[in-house]
Amino acid sequence: MTPPQADRDPAVELRGITKRFAGTVANDGVDLTVCRGEIHALMGENGAGKSTLMSVLYGMERPDAGAIRVDGREVAFGSPSAAMAAGLGMVHQSFKLFDSLTVAENVVYAAEPRRFGLLDRGAARRRVRELAAEHGLAVDPDARVGDLPVGLRQRVEILKLLHRGARTLILDEPTAVLTPAEADSLFAVLISLAGQGRTVILVTHKLREVLAVSDRVTVLRDGRVAARLVTADTSADEIAAAMTGRAVEWDRVHPAGTPGEVVLAVTGLFTDGVRDAELTVRAGEIVGIAGVAGNGQSELVEALAGLRPVGSGRVELAGLDVTHASAAERRARGLAYVPEDRHAVGTAPAASVADNLAMGHHRTSLSSRGLLAPGAVRAHAERLVARFGVKAATPDVPASALSGGNLQKLLIGRELAHEAPLLLVEQPTRGVDIGAIQNIHDQLVAYRDAGHAVLLVSAELSEIRGLADRVLVMYEGRITAAYPKDEADERTLGLAMAGASAPVEAVD
Repeated sequence: MTPPQADRDPAVELRGITKRFAGTVANDGVDLTVCRGEIHALMGENGAGKSTLMSVLYGMERPDAGAIRVDGREVAFGSPSAAMAAGLGMVHQSFKLFDSLTVAENVVYAAEPRRFGLLDRGAARRRVRELAAEHGLAVDPDARVGDLPVGLRQRVEILKLLHRGARTLILDEPTAVLTPAEADSLFAVLISLAGQGRTVILVTHKLREVLAVSDRVTVLRDGRVAARLVTADTSADEIAAAMTGRAVEWDRVHPAGTPGEVVLAVTGLFTDGVRDAELTVRAGEIVGIAGVAGNGQSELVEALAGLRPVGSGRVELAGLDVTHASAAERRARGLAYVPEDRHAVGTAPAASVADNLAMGHHRTSLSSRGLLAPGAVRAHAERLVARFGVKAATPDVPASALSGGNLQKLLIGRELAHEAPLLLVEQPTRGVDIGAIQNIHDQLVAYRDAGHAVLLVSAELSEIRGLADRVLVMYEGRITAAYPKDEADERTLGLAMAGASAPVEAVD
């Protein structure tokens, strides 16, 4: 932890920042001061205005009112380039990298060392090695970014900022796609950077991370500052109450379900990244799959959803062989799917909220004589927006206008509304705030209790343990362990995820 900030100069000051979008006030007179050498957490529920405020600071949006000072000088950034020139750098939720280029090429892009007017690749590689060694961000300069896991891609983003001399780093939900080990590595880097005098603004909704790594916390609620707290003097309960306006229950463990008939049966499944998978999911139960990212969980679910070809084995859905059925055929036979990537796979960002919520329902209750009925589409959207607390000005706004957490709520709501016999759901609460997490968990349990089968993949062990009736563990592409709910403690699962478990025996 870095020392107290009382005697430090401000690195960033925002005064009276107001920003409106189509009648919605995203920021309403927000004041924020971040001091040099501190890690300052900016918290709030989805749609509270966190990302908008940082977009204003970084020159991506212009405020309707208010002033910004950086290092004591008033500024008015017209673009992110201007913000970068003033010493700011931002790592977005969706990384801004070129997959086809190397690490070194990405890091020095638009700020290349040159020799005889051409990119000096040797100098670029040396620069990356120097920065990586100095800041504990080990990564191969010659690796192709498209081949790197998420945690290493994030290191490339941070190296980009350091190469450009960023003194203040803004990280927007930086652990949303990281494993616990990757998150711990990131925090060590952030603490080191703050110790060197750099400033870190951490935009997040994860309380444990904030309590572990930050110095101060500013909480936004409904676009306004709800609290300013010193981390050492506060608690998770106080922060949560400031974010939500109410007391919050923590890590609830839901009672076990009552399993019925087998809905999903998988035998001897081989596909890219998956070897000899065997599992069943019954009506009235939630089966959780735990594992460190990259051990085959996503590939397994994609194969079950019809998005990845099966090499060998058999997949049965409600007694029907769907091993080689298309995604559309599987949906028609009773499968709903919440993918890990809500942007590229789960939604159409350019389409409206209403149209996104209609997807998959358009051939049933929302159509008339083969055509969508606009009134039915809008009423359907309004019901789901209200049920899942999606913050959208109107159902007509594009899905791209929603925050990441609100887009996740849209996706969850749309798929649950199918009332399908089987729900495949990956990372259901990634990027979602505390109150919405509890709502989504309650909805999943209610879905199970209504007699549906749920296969849940999550990187959050507390989520797996709180929801799942049975837990399977994947390691190096295999299902290596299976535990009933009362045996799936954190230590047992952690050891199994690291490969320290006996061969799996069926637990039905």
